[in-house]
Amino acid sequence: MTTRTPTDASHLPDRRRFLKRAAAGAALAATPAWTRAPSKLGLTIEELSDRRDFPGTEDEAFWEMVKSQFPLRPGLILMNAANLCPSPYPVQEAVFGYTRDIDQDASFHNRAKFNALAAKSVDALAELLGASPEEIVITRNTSESNNAVINGLTMGAGDEVVLWDQNHPTNNVAWDVRADRWGYKVIRVTTPPAPESEDELVDAFVNAFTDRTRVLSVTQISNISGVELPASRLCSIARDRGIYVHMDGAQSFGAVEVDLHAMGCDSYTGSAHKWFCGPKEAGVLYVRADRVAELWPSVVGVGWDGASAGGGADKFGTFGQRDDAAVAGVGTTVEFHQAVGPAAIEARTRALAAALKAAIRERVPDVSFHTSDVPGLSAGVVIAELPVDDHTEIYNRIYEEHGVAGALRTAAFPGIRLCPHMYNTMAEVEQVADALARSV
Repeated sequence: MTTRTPTDASHLPDRRRFLKRAAAGAALAATPAWTRAPSKLGLTIEELSDRRDFPGTEDEAFWEMVKSQFPLRPGLILMNAANLCPSPYPVQEAVFGYTRDIDQDASFHNRAKFNALAAKSVDALAELLGASPEEIVITRNTSESNNAVINGLTMGAGDEVVLWDQNHPTNNVAWDVRADRWGYKVIRVTTPPAPESEDELVDAFVNAFTDRTRVLSVTQISNISGVELPASRLCSIARDRGIYVHMDGAQSFGAVEVDLHAMGCDSYTGSAHKWFCGPKEAGVLYVRADRVAELWPSVVGVGWDGASAGGGADKFGTFGQRDDAAVAGVGTTVEFHQAVGPAAIEARTRALAAALKAAIRERVPDVSFHTSDVPGLSAGVVIAELPVDDHTEIYNRIYEEHGVAGALRTAAFPGIRLCPHMYNTMAEVEQVADALARSV
């Protein structure tokens, strides 16, 4: 298959190149491309990529243009990326078109083309995530992918699994359920709240390792606190001790740049419906090539002989009938991310989150954050604890009166979870802070 060169947002044209382009097209220079009004259903991916190729990526007008590619209801400030994101118009139209195609002709002959489209999606994911296509399989979501790993590993009495107590239940409780059956021991690690250094995080896990530790299973960015673990460093330490490392990437896939080979984990999972802004019920499972053989598949269906013979992650993907349109749409979503630029998306997400914390602190002096302020120890997930006993009323009020959609957090990390993404603006950050101040 053709390998596309990924678009790198850090390589914007220099002044000389820009002026040369401007001289070649006076009309184009008179109306900067990223400020032109999009069509009713947004720009094509090619148009979006072209408009990014100007010195406007750091300009708020560029991100207003990106926002216009999403079908967001007027007046809504959506900051719930840790749970569910909208898909941009190009992804929507691709999925709708593929669905109509199938419904118009559900014959084997017509649907045969979706095999190639699925393979194209896998190739695109591998390129985006720094892996080989043989290590990638498209699942339905992070939950399914996590359970594929947990079920796939052979564990027994005397073995130990080290978890982060801030993992999602599918990377936490799921281990407990299997431990009840197979008899291995689960050890949960608690890290300091709002950590100020990598060492605080790393030391907590290393201190839990023993000679019996078989697996370290953690979440790259916590949906509970917003804390980001030093993933590469943890992977290196664990692998030096012969410990299998599973990384839940539900809050990193599509939000920050990910290079799985450089990270060094043994498996990684993610959902398309969160920060990736892709089709619903599509996810990713990565299993490092030299680990594939030791994991058993959870589901064995049609195509098993061919999938297993290939020796790659395909053996984890014989799920039976799939939503072919969603699987094909994953490739389009990668193209959208490449057009905006993965580096630009990460920088924007981190900048929005930092600005959000600063704006809330300015307006609500008694606020506290479970999310670290240290660069590199948090990303786009922000948990703000306000000076109230119960955040439920505030959570409802900011939506009903101010159009701010976040998430309500309770238990160990109470507060309002706000997760800004590329379709949010700095003006919306200020509006969210105002809404919280008026609602306390």
